Formats: sequence, C-alpha cells, structure tokens
Amino acid sequence: MSKRIVVIDGARTPFLRSGTGYMDLMSYQLGLFAIRGLLNKTGIDPKEVGYVVLGTVITNVKTSNVAREAALTAGIPNTAPCHTVTMACISANQAIVTAMHVLQNGDADVVIAGGTDCASDAPILFNKPMRKKLFKAQKLKGLADSLKFVSTLRPVDFKPEAPAIAEFLTGKTMGLDCDILAARYGVTRQEQDEFAVRSHQLAAKADAEGILAYEIAPVEAAPKFKRISKDNGFRADTTMEKISKLKPAFVKEGGTITAANASFLTDGAAVVLLMTEDKAKELGLTPKAYLHSYAFSGCDLKEELLLGPTYAMSKLLAKTGINISDIDVFEFHEAFAGQIMANLKCMASDDFAKNKLGRDKAVGVVPMEKLNLWGGSLSLGHPFGATGARLVTTAANRLAKENGKYALLSACAAGAHGHAMILEKY
Repeated sequence: MSKRIVVIDGARTPFLRSGTGYMDLMSYQLGLFAIRGLLNKTGIDPKEVGYVVLGTVITNVKTSNVAREAALTAGIPNTAPCHTVTMACISANQAIVTAMHVLQNGDADVVIAGGTDCASDAPILFNKPMRKKLFKAQKLKGLADSLKFVSTLRPVDFKPEAPAIAEFLTGKTMGLDCDILAARYGVTRQEQDEFAVRSHQLAAKADAEGILAYEIAPVEAAPKFKRISKDNGFRADTTMEKISKLKPAFVKEGGTITAANASFLTDGAAVVLLMTEDKAKELGLTPKAYLHSYAFSGCDLKEELLLGPTYAMSKLLAKTGINISDIDVFEFHEAFAGQIMANLKCMASDDFAKNKLGRDKAVGVVPMEKLNLWGGSLSLGHPFGATGARLVTTAANRLAKENGKYALLSACAAGAHGHAMILEKY
C-alpha cells in the first residue's frame, strides 16, 4: 500500500556568494549547520532520524560521502545510514526523491534530505601528467629514487587544473548555451534584465518582511564564531538602469547573458524533514505539505541543455492530470533569466508542444504573479547541491501563507536534465 510522504519543515544556511563568509569552511560543515538548524527548528529527537541523503556537486575527496560527515557531526546517530547523490543542479531534488523511496519502502520512517555545496572550497588539481608522475612516485625507495624523480619535474607540471565549467560532452559553457537558447526563442536582453531586477527586489522585500529569516538557520563557525544570519547575494538597490550597462559575459558581440541576469557562484546547504504521514501523527507533528508526485527529464545536450523544466513539467502534469491552471504556487530555479524566460515561452507554445512534447496543445501559461514571489536563484544564490531543498521549503511555506492547494517546482541541470515536483498543502 502506498504511503503518503509529508514535508514537516525545511531549514537552510544563509546562502553566501562564494569567496565571502564561508571561505574557511567545507561542504560537510555547511550541511551540519543546516541539519542542526532543522533539528532545532522542528524539535525532533535525532534518534528518530532513520536515514540521511544529501546532494552535492563539488566533491571533496576527504568527504566523498558528505552526507555521512554532515549527519554525524550534526548529532544524527551512527545507526542511521547516510548517502550522497549527485545530479548537477538538481542533486537535492534527486536526494528528496530518493528519500521518498526510502520512506515508501519502509527502510526508514523519518528521513532528512537536501544538499550542500561550497564552491569556495572547490578542489584545485595538478594536471594529468603531474598526477601520473605522483602516482608512480608512491613506489619510490630511498634518496636516489627521490632525487631522480625531482629531476624529472618541470615548471609546467605545477600548472593547476581548475574545475571545469563547461559541459563535458559538448565543451560549451552553460552561459553560452543559454545565450544561444535565448536567441533561438527570442528572449531579449531587456526581458532578462527585467526578470533579474524583479528577483532581487522580491528577495529584498521577503527579507525585509522576515520571510527569509524563517527559512534560515544562522551559522556561527570556528574560529571567530561570527554570526551569519542573512543571505548576501541579493541587492535591494538593483535597477534596470544599473544592470543594463553591464557587458555580455559569454557572447561578447550581441550576447544577452550578463553577470546580473545569471546566478552567481554560491556556498550553502539546505535540508527538509520528511516522513510518512502516520509517523508524523505518531510524533504529534503537523506537516506543511504532501510530496504529491515528481518527474525527471533528459534532453538533447546540444539544443536543449536548459529546457529540462519544460519537458519534466509536461511529463508530470500529464501523469497527474493536474493542469497549470490548478497550480497556486510556482517555484522555479533561476539558473539564468534567459533560461527561465525561454522555458516559460516553450511551455506556452502550441507549436513546441506538438513538435517537441507530443502534446496537442501547450503545457500552459505560468502567471508571473504566482512565480518566485520571495526571490530566486538569481538573487538568493544557487549552491548547486542545495537549491532543490530550498525550492521545496519555500514552496511548502508559500502554500501555507497563501492558502494554496498545489505548488509546482522545477529546475534545470547540467547534462540536459530537468526535474519537476508537485506539493499539495497538508
């Protein structure tokens, strides 16, 4: 018999621009702050947690199963299995879906799921020739061998290999792909800048009203224990006049993607507390929402890298019989303003539906007055492995605040993937 899975609550660290307040921290530490914040917020006994699954993208070899290190240091008993998943920008989305299966299968009654990433701690590697030399150097014996090895080293061997920002199979950056996508679907620079300004102003408004503070678990990390309690990415003074002056970041001549209408490198973690409805009743907890249903999609890497949300939403709505008009809350990941606007246009297009989705008519028009009303990734930031859990938390909170029935969240990801999920108010 199918079990109903519920969201009790969510918590996240403040999301910070990479290279700022979390420079001395690792991903597992951000994860532990988010988990600890969730435990404090919900009051649940850590012994009740039967499983932890976190998403991540920037893996540190020292904490390859970052879910385990984060969970144990946050106080979760060592009897609770933990594992880490990665699916680019929808890693936390995948973690939450994995948690649903764990609960459905009866492997646990209570699961913490989400994700963590610290781009400030991205590993910088030696290049491949140097790595081969160092691997062979493990077998060196004695001073003579060591001196002979040192004599083979050249300055070029010490040239670092920075983490790749391009799609491995196509060699194109996501920003370049978005520039191409925006041009293909007629998304103008002005439309993108207007959407970016909207995101920043809505985030600033939500912050001023104390809405964002409710989601955030403040961080106080050694050695200075300086309290960090706010996101530092959004700019309340963002205006069209200011950002319209910025030069294109990827396609220098005629490009429309800039630093202002693209999400920035971000450090942070976010988690949600999930359990079966029966377990929530047993513990006396009041859920915020049901995890109703979900869908993943895969697309053409060369032509549709960022159109995953449209494909995933089309699959999900067809599967559930729910229409766009039934949705009260929309929470979409804002990788780029151009990506959001292109997906909205494709969703509203009958031609795209017939030619690409196998539908008789368009997926539907998303009302802007229902979309990302508390800001989004363009303003709040996008820790790759964590954003999905922020989306679920915000969607559940908005359902409660706005008295809606259904929330639809969606995100794109590298590898031409997409994810969509429907939450139903409890």
